[in-house]
Amino acid sequence: MQSDEKILRNVISQFKIDGSLTQVKANREGHINSTYISTFVHEGNIRKYTHQRINNYVFKKPLEVMENIHAVTEHIYTKLLGNYEDIDQRCLRVVETRDGSLVHIDEEGGYWRTYHYIDHVRTFSTIGDASQAYLLGEAIGNFQLQLSDFDGKSLHETIPHFHDMGFRYKQLQEAMAFNHQNRLVHVGPELDFLMANKERGLLLWEGMSSGKLPTRVTHNDTKINNVLFKADGSEALCIIDLDTVMPGTILFDTGDMIRTATTTGEEDATDLSTVSCDEKLHKALIQGYLAKAEFLTDVERSLVVESGRNITQIMAVRFLTDFLNGDKYYSIQRENHNLDRTRTQIKLMQDMDAKWDILNRDV
Repeated sequence: MQSDEKILRNVISQFKIDGSLTQVKANREGHINSTYISTFVHEGNIRKYTHQRINNYVFKKPLEVMENIHAVTEHIYTKLLGNYEDIDQRCLRVVETRDGSLVHIDEEGGYWRTYHYIDHVRTFSTIGDASQAYLLGEAIGNFQLQLSDFDGKSLHETIPHFHDMGFRYKQLQEAMAFNHQNRLVHVGPELDFLMANKERGLLLWEGMSSGKLPTRVTHNDTKINNVLFKADGSEALCIIDLDTVMPGTILFDTGDMIRTATTTGEEDATDLSTVSCDEKLHKALIQGYLAKAEFLTDVERSLVVESGRNITQIMAVRFLTDFLNGDKYYSIQRENHNLDRTRTQIKLMQDMDAKWDILNRDV
């Protein structure tokens, strides 16, 4: 334990941080990167920093991930300068190493990064009510607005084909051919539905590929737990977890926001009667989003509601693919776990279809 702490302190010393290190503690909240919080005292002031060893099994090119994050956060910070007294709570800030790099590589080949720690904020794991849905929509819209003049094409594509529906269907067809333990016999209705909806599912990716939808900065994980709120929950301050920031259509982000924020059931629910699209949450979410997303083209705006259905569909395809491959990608806690996830996404899509006219009134 002592040697581990010595290694960690050596890593921390490689970053441009003034003052004396007084404490380091592990943060167990994340699931992908190893995270630690340090406390420094400098000229009588206490400052905290977040240090993470980047999981380079998940992120194959950590430096490209950090180049994306640094470019995006510096752009946002420039927009915020002079406008907020609490600017340090409104944007992630990367701390460079003493030799000017965005990462430090330790003796074992591990990649480390450091951020200024954002204190006196809170997060939520689920949407509590319509007012909170509005704040989430506002937060995602504001994040996109801040980056609406940033050239999304200049970013690295750190996870190729992430939302490429054609690629995901190709993976599904390969999984059908693999057919782990003859699982194909259990998924007839699910496959029929997804295959019948394949052409519609290509709408966003083909729109971006053809240039009908502009390529912008996308976050790709716009759940409420990636938003920092004021301690009293009254305002969304900052979008975090920027590891998947990439070029794409911002409809990938509106879609993930809608999928995760408006569903009434758990993603792996076994009782499909609990799964639906909450109309009130949907309305509040879209109202909050559109209050900030003044940059949208007419085509983008016309596809906001469609994006929620689209990202739900791509998740259904991915869950079913993993089920047919023998549950190699998503962790499972029970038999048929990925099949249950597939069914909830399909049920959510079907409920969106049933409420389609109502949902589109929100735009």
